[in-house]
Amino acid sequence: MDIEKICVMIIKEKGIAMSYDLVVFEKSIAPASKAEFLDWYEEQVEWKEDHDYDSIEVSSSKLKSWFLDMIKLFPPMNGDFDMDDALENDQELESRFTDYSIGKNLIYAGFAWSQAETAYNTMLMLALKHDVGFFDVSGTGAIILSETIKLD
Repeated sequence: MDIEKICVMIIKEKGIAMSYDLVVFEKSIAPASKAEFLDWYEEQVEWKEDHDYDSIEVSSSKLKSWFLDMIKLFPPMNGDFDMDDALENDQELESRFTDYSIGKNLIYAGFAWSQAETAYNTMLMLALKHDVGFFDVSGTGAIILSETIKLD
């Protein structure tokens, strides 16, 4: 077994998160209670949809709009919008590269831990702007539907 597989096994066994993870989702599709939402979320992140999870083309218009704003500050590591060439002009860009997994009804974003606060604030602000839900996967577990509505 190679060292990378051993490290991944240890990380999973110890429950150590390799990235700071947040999710935005289509509110019109997601369940309205926290328990049902968490079940729905677990189904979504099994990644069983029949498409490429790097393509924004499968998502709702609200999620697409959110994504196009989000990648201005947190560019994707992969997919049609990757910014490898921009690294030559912006040395700090690498720390903002984000691993997006794009589904039909949610977008999962994995950030570097050094970007956690900025990522959280930016992602929540844009979620509210584009009227999509927000789920703090790696932090408090907050599920925010609007400025005044949270699932408890």
